[in-house]
Amino acid sequence: MKKYDVVIIGGGTAGCACAWNCGKLGLSALLLEKSEVLGGTMTSGLVVPVMNSGNNQINTFFYENLISEMKKCSAQAEYMGNPGWFNPEILKIVLDKMLTDNNVDILFNAEIIDAEILDNTILSISVNKTLSPYNYKIHSDNISDCRERVLSEHIEARYVVDSTGNSYFSKIINCDFLKNENKFQPMSLRFIMSGIDIQTFSQYLQEKDNDRNVTTAEVVDGVTYLSTAYTWDADKHWALADLFNDAVNNNILKDTDRNYFQVFSVAGTRDSLAFNCPRVAESLNPSAIEDRTKALLNGRQAILRLSEFCKKYFPGFENAYISNISDYLGVRASDRIRGKYIYTIEDLRSGKTFKNPAVISNYPVDIHSSEKNSSTLEKNGEYQLPIESLMSYNYDNLYMAGRNLSADYLAQGALRVQASCFSMGEAVAKHIKARIT
Repeated sequence: MKKYDVVIIGGGTAGCACAWNCGKLGLSALLLEKSEVLGGTMTSGLVVPVMNSGNNQINTFFYENLISEMKKCSAQAEYMGNPGWFNPEILKIVLDKMLTDNNVDILFNAEIIDAEILDNTILSISVNKTLSPYNYKIHSDNISDCRERVLSEHIEARYVVDSTGNSYFSKIINCDFLKNENKFQPMSLRFIMSGIDIQTFSQYLQEKDNDRNVTTAEVVDGVTYLSTAYTWDADKHWALADLFNDAVNNNILKDTDRNYFQVFSVAGTRDSLAFNCPRVAESLNPSAIEDRTKALLNGRQAILRLSEFCKKYFPGFENAYISNISDYLGVRASDRIRGKYIYTIEDLRSGKTFKNPAVISNYPVDIHSSEKNSSTLEKNGEYQLPIESLMSYNYDNLYMAGRNLSADYLAQGALRVQASCFSMGEAVAKHIKARIT
């Protein structure tokens, strides 16, 4: 049986930060990832860029080193004062190297099948060692001596971190969860288009939209970077509204296709844009396979319509094409584990301080809705998240890091972003190190 100080389950944003810091702190660490690539939403989900979350963030060592490593590969840029613009494909390679260089063991295609528990302590976990869900029959000579062997491995862990987003591991061991009350934010399915004449599109946008809180453009190291947005909410005047209205009237887009539209430049490219859409305009449960399937099917059809819309209505898109479709649904809120402290929206709004903060941020409460004029973007002052909101209520040696933190629905809507997830993962690693020491 292999033994580790820390086993991190889920190699996404928070999981990578936690594993990397465990390695830096001299802890033996194993990172288990169900897919074949690290990065989660950043890579497979195409969630770029990392959004700014204030000037007083803590636990940023991993993020700072990530920026440095991406810059070496010409796959990072600082745009509009934000250094978090990156290339998701190159990031896959960089994360592999960052973690292996820090002596973190990685196991891809890892499926947790069981755990050994004693009272309120996790002793070990069992990992499936084959891509097939069935046991193999081993034949010595294809005729006789047939025997079955369960291809699994037991791994002993002093501490376990659930950074799976949907809390897959914590469900296996029957953790307590916070009530969802059937509140589900709409899921998204991002994509990238390439072959775009970015300079032509940038000039068109700046002439059409004077609102620099919505549409921005800047030349960085000789490359044009830009961003723009539109939603079907009537909370403000959207410069692109006439285009979307016309496309709906001419059956190029469905009405729901225009519920949310946002594009960002991709660092290290000269002709590509990342789309933070389509947002699937239905209240679907991200933990239900049937609902996730529906979101994927509807999302991919919407991507095709949006790409045709861009080619027809936007100068610079004449030769553009879809170059990447996200492998992951963008899930904003799902099942949250009950921790030793349940962080509330009142804590956030009051700026309550804590003895052991894991996160310091000022990112707004960002709640997406599947209904028109129902989304929330509530700006607050600086707030702190305590480490106790990342410690399981049920198990002494279980932590969580990422969007499955112990927070109520509204507070989680501010804390689910990548910068805060980096800090959560790093804070958990430091807290485990202190307990072991």
